Amino acid sequence: MKNQLISFDDTETAFISKSSADLNRAVYLFKMISYNWLVRMSPPFVNFAIWAHLPIKGIIKATIFRHFCGGESIDDCQRTIESLSKYHIGTILDYSVEGKESEVDFDLGLKQTLATVQRAKGDSGIPFSVFKPSGFVRFALLEKKNAGKELTTAEQEEFDRFKNRVNTICKTGFENNVPIYVDAEETWIQDAVDDVVREMMMKYNKEKVMVYNTIQMYRTDRLDFLKAEYQHALANNYHTGFKIVRGAYMEKERERAKKMGYPSPIQADKAASDRDYDASVKFCVDHIDRMAVCAGTHNEQSCLNLVALMEEKKLPHNHPNIWFSQLYGMSDHISYNLSKKGYNVSKYVPYGPVTSVLPYLIRRAQENTSAAGQMGRELSLLMMEKKRRKLVGK
Repeated sequence: MKNQLISFDDTETAFISKSSADLNRAVYLFKMISYNWLVRMSPPFVNFAIWAHLPIKGIIKATIFRHFCGGESIDDCQRTIESLSKYHIGTILDYSVEGKESEVDFDLGLKQTLATVQRAKGDSGIPFSVFKPSGFVRFALLEKKNAGKELTTAEQEEFDRFKNRVNTICKTGFENNVPIYVDAEETWIQDAVDDVVREMMMKYNKEKVMVYNTIQMYRTDRLDFLKAEYQHALANNYHTGFKIVRGAYMEKERERAKKMGYPSPIQADKAASDRDYDASVKFCVDHIDRMAVCAGTHNEQSCLNLVALMEEKKLPHNHPNIWFSQLYGMSDHISYNLSKKGYNVSKYVPYGPVTSVLPYLIRRAQENTSAAGQMGRELSLLMMEKKRRKLVGK
């Protein structure tokens, strides 16, 4: 895809960091992911294999884990950090262990997230830290809080521990000049999360944006939410920042709404999501003196729209309040080509023990198969680069 400012078809730039062996491995992997039936069968098979102590961990680590993750620890991610930084792409270290429910696990998650902040301190190659709120508290408690139900004394203490964990991360980020992204959740816990994130913004975003919320634009209400949050920030004299994504829980959201008999919070079609996505990015750029925005997207047209908007407003490519972000292992044609033109680009780099990160990896594979055209585009670009290298004798 091209415009006068940038081309996402430049595969030499897109895959400059990959060896021919890397390309072949990526082609094989994306072909496997493109088979919906295989992705659907994988979770029960993988769970059984782990339960039965079959030697599957090595296979996963050498394939899907290697492609989408930086390693099992922060230290393991060093090579990835250096490789991305060489091409002026930032790393966002993401401790991607999901589905935990104990205070011990929550404290371990806090320790890991604080370690990412310390690792990012003073390193331009790691421009942000990130955490997922449900990694620090029981999902059911957030659900109860979100529903407006009265918490017991013990539950309130538990919720206060959650808020303290969030505050500890945001405070540490503030003190070390490391901005924090707070990831989005399902609609039935998101309001409770939004309230806590707003509190953090009011504390730490007085002079500039240090805490970012995440907005999922496949929701029908998020554009209005964004505008309301901006007005709240203006009225209370703080800056506000948002990572804007399309979303990760669409099928689950629709199924729950149907089952429980309430209107689906999800847009009627992709065109509506695209419309609100681009409108939200434009709103942020229109108010960029008081807002910061990260366009977290693999959608080429949305990236081109933001590029054109920056050009129209004569904003520098490296404006500190405007970032593009993609997932590690995906959409290198977007990340590397934007970076080459001087735009601020980062990659989410998940890490964690292989078996603990499996829920994330399976969810990522399922999302990819449901994204119309995503796998075909990735594969076609990889094949184009293989052909190009063959022609030039590499």
